[in-house]
Amino acid sequence: MDDKTDYFSICEEASEKAIEAITPLVGTPNAYKEVYAGADGTPTRLIDDVAEKAILEVFENTGIPMRILSEEIGEIVLGKDPKITIALDPLDGTYNASMGIPFYSISIAIGSLDLSKIDFGYVKNLANNDTYYAMAEKGAYLNGRRIHTSKIKNLKQACASLYGYQKNVEQTLGLARKIRRVRLLGSVALELCYVASGKMDAIVDVRNSLRLIDVAAGKLILEEAGGTITNGTGKPLSLECNIINRLSMVASNGYVHKAILESIGGKYQ
Repeated sequence: MDDKTDYFSICEEASEKAIEAITPLVGTPNAYKEVYAGADGTPTRLIDDVAEKAILEVFENTGIPMRILSEEIGEIVLGKDPKITIALDPLDGTYNASMGIPFYSISIAIGSLDLSKIDFGYVKNLANNDTYYAMAEKGAYLNGRRIHTSKIKNLKQACASLYGYQKNVEQTLGLARKIRRVRLLGSVALELCYVASGKMDAIVDVRNSLRLIDVAAGKLILEEAGGTITNGTGKPLSLECNIINRLSMVASNGYVHKAILESIGGKYQ
């Protein structure tokens, strides 16, 4: 895996195996059945477990030493003396997949052992095969075509996902009054890619419930597409190398970032 051109093919195989594994479950009552508590303490559904096992088998079969951080199993090490870490969300949008709503994804970030540097990010919509990916300093792509963020500069023209329900609702109220369109699609990894490709202008999540595995790949894709991503107070987004720590996030095309932060009580640094 020293040759970064291998990253894409390995991720493609992993996503294909995930699709093959979960297809019989998508939209069925058994999909959302809780099978155990995941490494972060949240429920693991049957469809999550099936997806993760299929993907991990692909990684293991490469024979490449690697450290893996994954939503359900937690941390594992394959081989001896790994030089890379993979941050994996096997199925982002579990509820959508379980209910047959065609917006759910696999998210894979590959980087240094401590993930202080992300070299490659990959997100695929497992329902329609739209594939987003980026290599550090090489740009971001959707199905092989270069993508860029939108040029919208006014919140009155902007479209954003606002995750502020149940927790910290008051932070998003001011923004909801100013922005033109609000969408909640149910897969943060994919929504980051929608911002990267100009389909939306921002995603704001102030629930303080996001983890490294949710955003590591999408963060690189967004930044390589020209976007901006910070925490909820406007400081650089710090991704600690574990699946436990939680964070809030503001991601945008860059042009509306300051206005969003001001609307939720943050400050652009």
